[in-house]
Amino acid sequence: MTEELRDRSVPSGDTVSASPSVISVMLIVPDADAAVAWCKAALGATELWNLGGVAGLEISGAAFFLHEVNPENLTETSPGQAGVTSTRIEVFGDDPDTFIERAVAAGAIAGVGIEDHHVPWGTHRQGGFTDPFGHKWSVGDKSPLGPFPR
Repeated sequence: MTEELRDRSVPSGDTVSASPSVISVMLIVPDADAAVAWCKAALGATELWNLGGVAGLEISGAAFFLHEVNPENLTETSPGQAGVTSTRIEVFGDDPDTFIERAVAAGAIAGVGIEDHHVPWGTHRQGGFTDPFGHKWSVGDKSPLGPFPR
């Protein structure tokens, strides 16, 4: 049985089928156009839409968003302006080595190289980089994406 939810964007009484929630990130960057161009070249991202200063992108079906710094909203700033990053972007794919190599070749700062982490479900390969806008990325295989124990 499909759960029905009331869609607040349609007239009262209309319903839509429930679907799973999606979690994504919006990265604050000093220059949205430069960040979009870098993500496309370095990460193989596809542009979903671009409103000028705010853009939707995806990598292998995983959507994420870029938002240019708004000087009037001091609660949202880029890592470069803040001097720190408080969020790490995690990417899980079939070939983490190539993903990291491509990003570094396009100007990312190499982080920890790919390492084998021994975890309860087996071996998890993961490494990372920092993008030119100060965001930390961890890139690994898909092994953490399933429930444990298996």
